[in-house]
This record gives sequence, C-alpha cells and structure tokens, in this order.
Amino acid sequence: MNTKNRCKKYRKRILEISQQVQALHIGSAYSCTEIVDCIYNELMKKNDIFVMSKGHGCMIQYVILEDKKILKKKHLDEYCKNGGILGCHPDYGNPGIEASTGSLGHGFPMSLGIAYAEKLKKSKNKIYCVLSDGELQEGSTWESIMLATSLKLNNLIIFIDNNNFQSLGQTNITHPSFYPLKDKFISFGWDTFNVDGHNSQEIINSIKNRNKKKPTVIIAKTIKGKGISYMENIPIWHYRSPNKEEYKLGIKELNK
Repeated sequence: MNTKNRCKKYRKRILEISQQVQALHIGSAYSCTEIVDCIYNELMKKNDIFVMSKGHGCMIQYVILEDKKILKKKHLDEYCKNGGILGCHPDYGNPGIEASTGSLGHGFPMSLGIAYAEKLKKSKNKIYCVLSDGELQEGSTWESIMLATSLKLNNLIIFIDNNNFQSLGQTNITHPSFYPLKDKFISFGWDTFNVDGHNSQEIINSIKNRNKKKPTVIIAKTIKGKGISYMENIPIWHYRSPNKEEYKLGIKELNK
C-alpha cells in the first residue's frame, strides 16, 4: 500500500474511533499523519527508536501501531471505553511506546538523552522525534536544541509539526516573533530542512539528503485537521469529536 492510501486509511480509523469518545485531538493527529507514517513505514530500521513528543497527536501513533500488530484492536476498543491501557497521551510501558509524553517540552529532551546513550554505546540506531510547534515555546526545547549540536548527536532526527495553530489561536498572529524557524535552527548548528508536511516524498528525500554529521530537523509545514475540509485550520478540532452528521461528511471526503 502506498503512503497516500495508508494515510487515508489511518485518518478513517481515527474518525471511526472519534465516534466513541468525546474528544481525541483529531486535528492534531491529522496534521502529522504523513510525518508519522513516513517514520514508521519508510524510514525506521529494526532497532531505531521513535518518541512522540507531541503527545496530544498520539492517535496517529496508536492506529499505526495497531496496523503493525504491535497494539491489538482490543487496546483501541478499550481506549474508547476509558478503561484500557491507552491514554489520551502516550504512556511508557505500553506496547510500542518509548516514553511518556504530553507535557509539552518533555519528549524531545528524553529523545536527546536516548540519542546520547545510543551514541555512547556506539550503536547505529537513529532516534526519531515528532514535536508540535507549540513545544518550541518551551525553554527545555531550546536547551535541548543547543545541547544536541554540542554533543554532536548526528543520530537524532526531529520533525516539527508546524501547523501554525495552538489550541485557541494562530501562532503567527499570537506570537509573531516565533518565525523564521529555519534561521533559528541553523544558528544553533542543525542540519535544517523546510518541507511540505503532507508530501511524503519530500519528507523521505530530506532524510536521504541530510548531513549525517549533524542532528537533523525537518520543519514540516502542515494543516491542522488535514484531510477533512471542515476541520482544516479550525481551532475547535484541537478538542472535540465530530457528531454523526460530521462523521458521515468526513468519511465521504476521505473516500474520494
């Protein structure tokens, strides 16, 4: 199955799950669908490690782990009943989950620590991490950005899900000094790429062309709620689940 069809399948599965819970950060999961799909299905080797620092986007991770038979269907069903092992953010110890994340600015520093440990072991394993752009407003994130190049962690690859939206506002309006991101990362010594975060081939090519002597950041321009027109760039879809009519409209769009 190609990347486009996989991502459509994952979005449909998340939409199905949304009918059993009141809120599941659907817009946040949809904005990083292609990113997380590429990491799991195109980039990661056997012993590589992935950390979903953007914990509120975990539904895309859950459905991919289900697709790979790492999480069982019952785990997702239990999630919907609010009595299972899965939470609204990833929890360490659950199948396929490498770190407990969700408090913004925590997952990336843990990824850095894992990358440093792997480097000390002289392993060839790569550490992949997905951050929300909101996490770039956390001091711990910028401390890690500085430390990664100081430690020469060329095994660390991070993706910024740059959908330009926070829970209630548009970042370039509420925080205009947030940009330009690329210049900021370059000044800290990172190998830096800007890509269309919904173009799988651009994502893959950026990794193929990266400078393997440096940590790498892929700044992926994305659309919050990507894939369903009435969700795209609408802040409320950070929280709520679609009602029955909205669900039918969403399935119709995804089936096109």
